[in-house]
Amino acid sequence: MDTQSRIAIVTGAGSGIGKASSLALLKEGWSVALAGRRAEMLDQAIKEAGAAGGNAIAVPTNVADPESVRALFAATKARFGRLDLLFNNAGVSSPAVPLEDFSFEKWKAVVDVNLHGVFLCTQEAFRIMKAQDPRGGRIINNGSISAHTPRPNSSPYTATKHAVTGLTKCASLDGRKYDIACGQIDVGNAATELAAKMAKGVAQANGSVTPEPMMDVEDVAKAVLYMASLPLSANVQFMTVMATKMPFIGRG
Repeated sequence: MDTQSRIAIVTGAGSGIGKASSLALLKEGWSVALAGRRAEMLDQAIKEAGAAGGNAIAVPTNVADPESVRALFAATKARFGRLDLLFNNAGVSSPAVPLEDFSFEKWKAVVDVNLHGVFLCTQEAFRIMKAQDPRGGRIINNGSISAHTPRPNSSPYTATKHAVTGLTKCASLDGRKYDIACGQIDVGNAATELAAKMAKGVAQANGSVTPEPMMDVEDVAKAVLYMASLPLSANVQFMTVMATKMPFIGRG
């Protein structure tokens, strides 16, 4: 299948990594369903794509809501006829609160988006990809460096991102028989609104608060585009892309 006919869904597409990845895919000739909570942000992203935005649709979506997720995938199939790529990018951070003080309500809010959302979207993608002709597709999960190494006082976010790694492995295994490839990109300190606080100073394991190096979000989009461009006979199982000098190797 040529790139011009490939169809993608990107969640959390209104800003940050999701927006940059959506624009990169559109510029490469993909058709993209941009999903996110705020319709105006999705519309703005499509506007920024210029002429390539004609191959995009904005679908306001709450990934934590099963009905909203079903509507997203139904709208994508109705418009484009199939699905070749799902980028499970939507996620929320958690405030730096000691584990013993974190409320259940706030814990559940993080789990609902970061874990339940990835599961619900993956499930709908499987249903479309296994039944379409040509069969199969690719799923990329945004894991984060926190899928490997926690920051202080980050139990909800870190727990969900570790769980995403488990879902990535299960989807990779269970998707084999349907020609569905699943991989994970783990990002460290991309310069987005969500991560802006890192440049100002973030708590370290030794108790200090230190500004951390950042990288251009466009470099993350390039990595996502590479993963998406592979034939289904090849898969990037895990990729870590990070600011070279940020504290990760040897962190803590």
